[in-house]
Amino acid sequence: MAALERIYNIPLRREFLKVPRYKRAKKAVSAVRSFLLRHMKATRVVIGSYLNSKLWERGIKNPPHHVKVNAVRDDKGVVIAELVGAPKKVAEKPEQKKEKKAAKPAVHEELKQDVEELKEALSGELGKAETEVKDSDVQVQGTEEKPPEDTPPKRLREPKAEKAESA
Repeated sequence: MAALERIYNIPLRREFLKVPRYKRAKKAVSAVRSFLLRHMKATRVVIGSYLNSKLWERGIKNPPHHVKVNAVRDDKGVVIAELVGAPKKVAEKPEQKKEKKAAKPAVHEELKQDVEELKEALSGELGKAETEVKDSDVQVQGTEEKPPEDTPPKRLREPKAEKAESA
């Protein structure tokens, strides 16, 4: 089955007038989907970026009353809907993609080699530094002397009874 391509002028006003003003653009999007599902006998509808921006360009409360759409159905039953006159996206050939993927590992290998060289250089310097440090110089955290727990906390002010006696 070959790809089916059609141009539709989809009426939206009757649909979005059925909902509150603050939901109109959302309803317009769903109306485009339902229209294309019905007329193109599709399993799924993908709305293009230009069509989506056209539906939302005047905000959520004031979508266009109708839109002219170029709909293309592929062999799997998926419809791609785009605004009439919108530029078409050119798909890259699979060979070009493989070439790009092949270029990335070469860069990663160079970076890995640089990292390994740095590790070797640093490990030599760290080895020297570790031998210079003595065990007596190292303090284990938490072995510091703490005051005994049974000492009462310092009072910030005098008790009320003493104030009364001094007055």
